[in-house]
Parts: sequence; structure tokens; C-alpha cells
Amino acid sequence: MAADSEPESEVFEITDFTTASEWERFISKVEEVLNDWKLIGNSLGKPLEKGVFTSGTWEEKSDEISFADFKFSVTHHYLVQESADKEGKDEVLEDVIPQAMQDLLCMNNDFPPRAHCLVRWYGLREFVVIAPAANKDVVLSESKCNLLLSSVSIALGNTGCQVPLFVQIHHKWRRMYVGECQGPGVRTDFEMVHLRKVPNQYTHLSGLLDIFKSKIGCPLTPLPPVSIAIRFTYVLQDWQQYFWPQQPPDIDALVGGEVGGLEFGKLPFGACEDPISELHLATTWPHLTEGIIVDNDVYSDLDPLQAPHWSVRVRKADNPQCLLGDFVTEFFKICRRKESTDEILGRSTFEEEGREIADISHALSKLTEPAPVPIHKLSVSNMVHTAKKKIRKHRGVEESPLNNDVLNTILLFLFPDAASEKPLDGTSSTDNNNPPSESEEYNLYNQFKSAPSDSLTYKLALCLCMINFYHGGLKGVAHLWQEFVLEMRFRWENNFLIPGLASGPPDLRCCLLHQKLQMLNCCIERKKARDEGRKTSTSDNVTNTYPGDAGRAGDQLGPDNLKGTEKEKGEVGKSWDSWSDSEEEFFECLSDTEELKGNGQESGKKGGPKEMANLKPEGRLCQHGKLTLLHNGEPLYIPVTQEPAPMTEDLLEEQSEVLAKLGTSAEGAHLRARMQSACLLSDMESFKAANPGCFLEDFVRWYSPRDYIEEEVIDEKGNMVLKGELSARMKIPSNMWVEAWETAKPIPARRQRRLFDDTREAEKVLHYLAVQKPADLARHLLPCVIHAAVLKVKEEESLENISSVKKIIKQIISHSSKVLHFPNPEDKKLEEIIHQITNVEAMIARARSLKAKFGTEKCEQEEEKEDLERFVSCLLEQPEVLVVGAGRGHAGKIIHKLFMNAQRAAGMAPPEEELKRMGSPEERRQNSMSDFPPPAGRELILRSTVPRPAPYSRALPQRMYSVLTKEDFRLAGAFSSDTSFF
Repeated sequence: MAADSEPESEVFEITDFTTASEWERFISKVEEVLNDWKLIGNSLGKPLEKGVFTSGTWEEKSDEISFADFKFSVTHHYLVQESADKEGKDEVLEDVIPQAMQDLLCMNNDFPPRAHCLVRWYGLREFVVIAPAANKDVVLSESKCNLLLSSVSIALGNTGCQVPLFVQIHHKWRRMYVGECQGPGVRTDFEMVHLRKVPNQYTHLSGLLDIFKSKIGCPLTPLPPVSIAIRFTYVLQDWQQYFWPQQPPDIDALVGGEVGGLEFGKLPFGACEDPISELHLATTWPHLTEGIIVDNDVYSDLDPLQAPHWSVRVRKADNPQCLLGDFVTEFFKICRRKESTDEILGRSTFEEEGREIADISHALSKLTEPAPVPIHKLSVSNMVHTAKKKIRKHRGVEESPLNNDVLNTILLFLFPDAASEKPLDGTSSTDNNNPPSESEEYNLYNQFKSAPSDSLTYKLALCLCMINFYHGGLKGVAHLWQEFVLEMRFRWENNFLIPGLASGPPDLRCCLLHQKLQMLNCCIERKKARDEGRKTSTSDNVTNTYPGDAGRAGDQLGPDNLKGTEKEKGEVGKSWDSWSDSEEEFFECLSDTEELKGNGQESGKKGGPKEMANLKPEGRLCQHGKLTLLHNGEPLYIPVTQEPAPMTEDLLEEQSEVLAKLGTSAEGAHLRARMQSACLLSDMESFKAANPGCFLEDFVRWYSPRDYIEEEVIDEKGNMVLKGELSARMKIPSNMWVEAWETAKPIPARRQRRLFDDTREAEKVLHYLAVQKPADLARHLLPCVIHAAVLKVKEEESLENISSVKKIIKQIISHSSKVLHFPNPEDKKLEEIIHQITNVEAMIARARSLKAKFGTEKCEQEEEKEDLERFVSCLLEQPEVLVVGAGRGHAGKIIHKLFMNAQRAAGMAPPEEELKRMGSPEERRQNSMSDFPPPAGRELILRSTVPRPAPYSRALPQRMYSVLTKEDFRLAGAFSSDTSFF
């Protein structure tokens, strides 16, 4: 048994050689990817049109494969193009060489300005690249390179793929590729040489021709002709004769002098450095044949002025400093600060104030002191410096963030009424009296949720932006804001309207800060109207001369109404609780006891329509044109009513939350309805006072005509008459309108409790402003700053008329509209908007730079001017622009002159490296006297159709690309062979 078991153990030690190796698995994965992408067979496309490599759409798709544990990425690059023969797309055409080989000879797209390097070197429209997946991974050893190339060759042969397949070797920065393309009986090998130091014999055409001919090893005599394409690139860096026109803003001119505060309403614009760093001129000889031209180490026929094709591209400066972009960026940085105003400026001004009046004796003495006479004429000295005095107590005069000149200039700009010689009459600034512009630029505030461009909020944003950049940074911002808040309180206490704000309730399309200022102005208007009414008007005058502003006149009071009784407080003041925001705050009830008795209101709570009909009508605005009271036929009068309380968006949100918290119960719903009906109740009371003896139907006919339905019916006598009744919703049991009507008392608007408590609302606004940190302020005003920046960009663009910039500005407006309408937009999205604005500013600066350099404004002939402007516009929008007429056209002559002036300005011999490369003394002498410097880059493409490897082989395309720069020499060859005889 032991002898038998021994052979069995040997069986398990046999190695199974049928198992696939890692190399075979790798080849299988490559084949799988090629099959998945359907790169099998020969798919012929249309002949390549001129310039399609730049203007066409390139796409790519990628996959990942591995060789053992080494990962490779496989990427398919292809030009999107329709197939020439869609029906025979999948058929393998035996007599036709692969598309890639045909593209090697195509001359329509030599030297494309923007393309993958393999497209530039080989003229391919489609190829696949296998490269190490990680940037740090490289394929350096020769054995690994050969292994990969063998894998590619096997995969192409197994699949029948006719798309060239490249492998990236060596370090990625070297851009070294080897590859292969296979077809039926043909093969093209893609090879490459990359050197740092250029051999002298290969710096000219004759030496490169020797390499090309020796490489293809043509067995024919004489040799077939070699087609040549040559491109020399010249770089212009010296713009001395055309200085950059943009000057930095004069900071001293912003304060005082003739300019004054007007500069605070303008944003700076432009680049502080030339945004165009270099001009590259490419001179091209596209179709040359060997023997027609001489270019060797002794002599060259390649004169750039004689080149048939010129093309130009400009190199843009990397991130040029742009004033507008810097302004907005620096302002945006405030949004990330955490400090409060008091922390930035030192101790709180309110602490100082509290310390001064801490002793009770001071408080009592203040009570007995005579009140100061109110100042009706504003002046800068009265308006400002309160906060500054307190700041100086702690930090000294020199340390104050803003000096007097700057602060006075800003405040006069924000509050122009302060400089008026006439006493203020309470009207807004002159800007506000003009009808607002309906232009698109003006109405951008609606899209950005900022503020109108002539408003105080907008001006404040610009001033803070300027202060932040030039005058004290964050401390200056905090100081100006503190002065602004003090000015707001001053105006509230002295009944001075705030200029630069549209009248009426807060505009919810604007930013919250603008709404708050409008709310404060509403409060000042109400308070001013009430105070003036107390002094000048009688109750009758108020009623009869009501100007139509229900809110203002509703708050006016007459001197004959100065006595109020407890009875009126109990009955009139509490009717249906007169839902106001405050149970403590009563409207000044000014009717006297005799008037109450005369009006029959002693027991008016239970008085019916008959009793009401005997009351004296009050608070009439005007007679209604058509309607009469249903029961007594008296004319129906429109009453003076209170305006609804104006609200900002945060108050509306608060109210919505309160109403939502009441729940869905019957009691909650009832309470919600009563809270929402405060304005309705006030209007019912005003209507009853103006129309004694009226009924609910009369009120509904005026207030909500749709809820009173009239129809024609035939009465008992057979006559056609109109009969009316309340709508179905008004007849619902426990209807809120009916309940409110029953509890409403005939009280005119002037004696009702106020729907809008201006004192409390004003204090809330002032407190809101006082507690704003600079970061909060910047968040509120950033939409205004972006709005101003967009307007500035549009204004500057209109002077240049650049179509591409117009499109980008529209995109910025669209993007900003979406981002800024959210309450708290993300910082990243805001940064994107600011970056877009900066890019547009740089584009406009580039346009101005190029116009100055090409002298478009100096052209006398209109046609020449139009050509140059078109040329400059193309330079901005296209990667490379063809110069019409080459060196003999309008633009060509200017470019020649630019190079010639730069050479003369240099006035010195070429550097030593260039002298060495030039070779003979004759060439050195020729170049030193040239109008152009030595070319910074030399590119040559050599093509031929040669039978290889035998004279009887098929004639196949051969191509070699060469590029020579100061520190780079590259040869990229594509050599085809006939394999059908092997």
C-alpha cells in the first residue's frame, strides 16, 4: 500500500499550465474594454474639415484595469463626428487602410491651437491611451515598456480594433507615448524621442529630413517627395512703448476738494497691471516640398515676413489684480468675522452713558432741567460725532477709525438733506420725488433682493465697501455703522424723514435691512402726522381735509378731543377687543363727555340700527358715486379708515408662526380668525360712524361687492326689480363678519385704537439696527454690493461692446438671482458669483489693453478701424486668430511694428544660448539685424507615402513631427509597414 500511495502524492504536485497568467488576464481586460466601447472593425468617418480639431467637440470615456496590483486607466478620446457610411459601419473593409493612417496625411488641421498633445503630434481624430492610474505611478524600465507594448499589439490583433492604442511611459510631465495601430495587412508604429539638449545638426530642416529618410529606410530610388509644413512662433513680451493705461484710484481725492462725497457712490474698475503678458505670433508655411526651400546651418529662406499664414494668440496674465473684484472680495470677508461692534470699537458707548447717569441725583436733576429746544435744521455737526467722542475717551483722538473729513463726506453723501439751507419739511430727498426708473438696470434689485440703486441702503453698502477697503477696514465699518444707527435715532426722535427711501410700506422685494429702514420711515411719518395734527388741526378740519392717506389722517387728533372718560375706555376702546398688537397702548381718545351724550353712546352697546340712525355722522372721506343705504335711501359715504399695519418679512414670518401654533381646534381657529380680522373690525367701526343707520349688507356692498348678489325678480305688482342678498359664505353660522359687525361700534378712525403702534415698532427697528454685528451687516448688504458690481460691469462693457462678455453677464445675473433669493446663501455660491464678476472685469481690461496696443482709436479709415476691432474681439474669444493678409494686412503691419520696436528697445545682441544655436557668424549677423527675435518655438511636420519594408510593399503614410524650444526637443514619428507578406 505504501508503494501505491507514493504515485498519488506526486499527482497533486503537478502544476496546471492552463491557468491564465497575470499578463494574459491584462490582455483579456484590454480586449474586454475595446469590445465594450465597440471599437472593433474599421469605421470610416468624413474627411477632416479645416479647423475641426479646434471648433469640433471632443469627448472621452474612461475605465480602469489592472496588471497584477498595478492599476491603469484606459481613456478613449474621440472627435464627435458623423460616420460617412452608416450602413456599412460594422463591415471590415479589407482594401481600405485604417482611418488613423489616412489622418496622418491630412494637412487641414496642422498645428491646432487647442487639442490633446497626441492630436497635435499625429493629427488623429480618435485614439485610446493606457496610462498609470495614480499620478505617482510611472513605467520606467524598458522591459515593462516592451511588455505593455506587446500587450497592446496582441489585444489589437485579437479584437481587430483599428483605433490607435497608446501606452504612456516615463514620468507624466514628459508626455512620452508609444503605440500601435493595426489594420488588414498593415501596421503603424508610433515612436517618440524627448531630449532636453538639442543636437546642433537637428536645429534646422535639412538635419530633420536626414532623420526622417533614414528612419523610413525607403528602398526606392529616387525617393518619393517629402511634404513639409513649418511653423515658427515668435514671442513678444516687451510692451514698453504701450504702457498700461489703468491708474490706481487716488485715495486723497475721495475726500474733500472738488470731487467731494460723490466718489463714494462709484465703484472702482479695472486691472492694476497689464492683463496681457505676452503676444505669440505663429508664422506658418503649410505646403512646402523638399527642394523648394533651403533651411540649414548656413542659410535659411524662412523669413517670417514672407510666411503665407500668420496667426496670433495672447497669453493672459495669471490672476491680474482687479479693483472691483478686490473691493467685493474684501467686503465679503467681513461676513466671516465674529466680533460685535462694541468689541471692535472698545467698550460699549451705552456703558459710558450709563456710568454718567448712574447716580439718582443726576437722573432727578435731568427731570427738572428745561427741555432743549428742538433743532429743525440739520447740520453735519449736529448729526455726528456722538459715538466718536465716546470712542476717543477710551482710545485717544488719533486712534479713531474714521477722521472727521471722511466721516463728514460720507454722511453728507448718505444724508444730503443735512446740508440744506432750508428747514426740513418732512419730505424725502429730491431723488425720492422723481418717478423710479423702469429700466432693467434699476429693477435688478428685484431679482437680487437688494435695494434700488438710488436708495439709502444701496449708498450705505457702497460707502461701507469703500471704508472697508481704504479707510480703516473692519473698525471703520463698525464706526460708520454706529454713527448711522445714532443718526436713525436722531431722526426718529426729531420727526425727520429718512431720505432715499420710497414712501409706503416696506418693499418685500428688497433686503431685510432696507425693509427695516422703510418701516422706521413709516413710523416717523405716522408720528409726525400725529404731532402736527395735535398742534394745528381741529377734528372737523381733519375729517374734511383728509388727503387720502388713511393711516396718517387716521392718526391725526384734534384739540377738541383732548378729554377722555373711563366709560369710553371701557366701551369704545374695548369694542370686540379692537385687536391691536398691544393691550396697553390706547389710541388717544379725545371726544368729550357731552359729545358722547349727544351721540347716544352712553349705552350704545345694545343700540340697534334705529338708535344708530340718530347719531351724528363722523369720519367721512367722500360720498360714493352710486350706492345708497338699503334701508333709508341715504347716500353711502366712504369712511376714513386706518391703514393696515406695515410689516417686514421677518415680522410676517413671526406672525405666521404664531398663527400656526394656535392649532386646528375650533377655539384656535376662532382665535386665529379674530387676530386676522383686526383691520376688518376697524373698517366696520369707521363705516358705522360715517353711515349712521347702516346694515351689514351696506358694508359688504362697499367692502366686498362679490359677497352681495343681486338678481332681477318680478314683484307682486309684476314689475321687474333688483333684489339683493348676502352670498352663501356670509350666511354661514358663526360667520366672523357677522360677529365682528355686531360687536363693532360707530367710532371714527381718529378715535380708534391704533392698528399700528409706531412708537413700539420704531424702537424695535432701532434695537434691531443697534445689535447688528459687522458680519450681519455685510450679509444684509452683500446683495446690494453684488448688484452695484454687476451694474458697474454692465456700464463698462457697454463702452467696449464685447458679445462674449454680454452672455457671461446674463449668466451672472441669472445665477445671482437664484442664489441671493435664499435667506442664507452658501459662502461657496457667493464666492462663485464674485469670481465670475472678477473674470468679466479682467476680460474687459484685456479688451482695453489690446485696443490700446493695436491703436484702434487712432485709425483714420473706418474700414481699417472695423477690421482691427473685429481682430481684437476675436483675440479675446478664440484661442488663436488668423491674421488676414499675414504681414501685409492692417493687423500684420501693427504686429510687425510691435516686434520691430521691441527689438530696437532691446538694442543688444541675442543671449549666448541663442548665439550657439544659430551656428555660423553669417546667421548670427542676419538675426541680429532682423525685425524679429529668434523663434521661441520651431515646429515641422514631414510626410511621405512610401512602400515599406520592400519595394513591392504597399505605399503607406509616413509622418514625423518635430518641435524645438529652448529647453525641449521632441520627435514624434508614425511609421507604417506592410505586414501582409510576413
